[in-house]
Amino acid sequence: MAYEIPVTQARAELAELINRVVYGGERVVVTRHGKPLVALVSAADLERLEGEQEAAEERVVSSVSAIRSLSSAPGERQRFGIAAEHRQEHHAEHRSEGWAEQREGGDRPPAHGR
Repeated sequence: MAYEIPVTQARAELAELINRVVYGGERVVVTRHGKPLVALVSAADLERLEGEQEAAEERVVSSVSAIRSLSSAPGERQRFGIAAEHRQEHHAEHRSEGWAEQREGGDRPPAHGR
C-alpha cells in the first residue's frame, strides 16, 4: 500500500518524501482533492515497471506476428477463391488503419460495398 499525501503537503515535505522512497522502499502517491495525481517510486521500481511493460508489449507483438503467419484453413483459398484473399486483406487493412481506435472513439466502422 502506498503512502498518500496531498500535493500542498508534498511540496513542503519533498525532501522527506524522497528519502522515504529511496531509503525506506515506500511508494508515495500525491493527491489533489483526494484523487491520485502522481506517484513517487524509486528508480529501481521504475526500471522494473518499464521492463515489465516492454516484455508485455513484446508478447503482444509476438502473438500478432504468429497469428498473421498462420495460413488459411486448408482448402479455404481453393473453395472461396478471391473472397478468402479479400477477407485477409480486409482484416490487415483495419489493423493498419487503427480501426479499433476509431470505434473506441465513437466512430462507426466504414461501410463496405455501398
